[in-house]
Amino acid sequence: MKLFVQVPCLNEEQTLPSVLATIPKQIEGIDEIHILIIDDGSTDRTVEVAREHGVEHFVHHVRNMGLARSFRDGVHYALLNGADIVVNTDGDNQYPQDRIPDLVAPIVAGEADIVIGDRQTHTIEHFSWFKKRLQKLGSTVVNLAASTDLPDAASGFRAYSRDALIKLNIVTQFSYCMETIIQAGNKRLRIGSVPIDTNPKTRESRLFSSMGQHVTKSAQAILRSYIMFKPFAFFAVIGSFMFVGAMIPFVRYLILIWFFGDDAGQHLQSLILGVALLIGALLSFALGVLADLQRTNRVLAEESLERLKEMQYGIVRTGTSIG
Repeated sequence: MKLFVQVPCLNEEQTLPSVLATIPKQIEGIDEIHILIIDDGSTDRTVEVAREHGVEHFVHHVRNMGLARSFRDGVHYALLNGADIVVNTDGDNQYPQDRIPDLVAPIVAGEADIVIGDRQTHTIEHFSWFKKRLQKLGSTVVNLAASTDLPDAASGFRAYSRDALIKLNIVTQFSYCMETIIQAGNKRLRIGSVPIDTNPKTRESRLFSSMGQHVTKSAQAILRSYIMFKPFAFFAVIGSFMFVGAMIPFVRYLILIWFFGDDAGQHLQSLILGVALLIGALLSFALGVLADLQRTNRVLAEESLERLKEMQYGIVRTGTSIG
């Protein structure tokens, strides 16, 4: 059983030694533990510091590519090198690396495909009241979209089985955290959660410049992922609202005709608004049907992609062969 602990880094020479020093050297059920540094365009001594601490595995980005791309490239490298489990932590030392054994234990035992470290955000001192509420709201929305029940959907401290990584496909450019949960939930992967504490804050987040940007980009990622898996439901809801909205001016117009007779002609704006909303409703339902057909094509494409990944990484499933 081979474990890769990947650490995405962007100028982390100050905090990286603490991260590397606290990664366990032995874990029950794991035969090999490898550390992978994903250098996301660092301009300081991050790489040199990692080498000084004995790290042998690196993924280098010439320029900053972002967290989602770093995660995707790190997973690709780990699977190419035979990883059975991949743990993702962070170079700023916000996560307790000594809890990695607790993350991987359910996967080793065959009880989970993905395990997420629950930061218990309501206890984090440097989180404002508003940020705590946003974190809770975000987790609630993701759980609704993914049909899961996770207390901290935004946590980046996670363990993934090889099978889960084969099934997941990262398409967002911002953060993979929300997207992977929605994908995993809709693909019926088993997702567990382990409560953890966080280390003291070492720096401001580099993932977003403001809370508004974080909320906007997270909302976009959640909405995009939800539409990918449930497109007809999304457009059907919009179409239903527009259909109900169309009925209101139609009923109003009929009432005017019934009670006022010839004077109803002065209220054609009700009829025009109703027709416009009705057309919008019909277009929404049509888009839902087309999007659902597109979803079917995507599912077939993803199944083919899974087989290509298995061939690329030399994975042979029980009862199958690659020739």
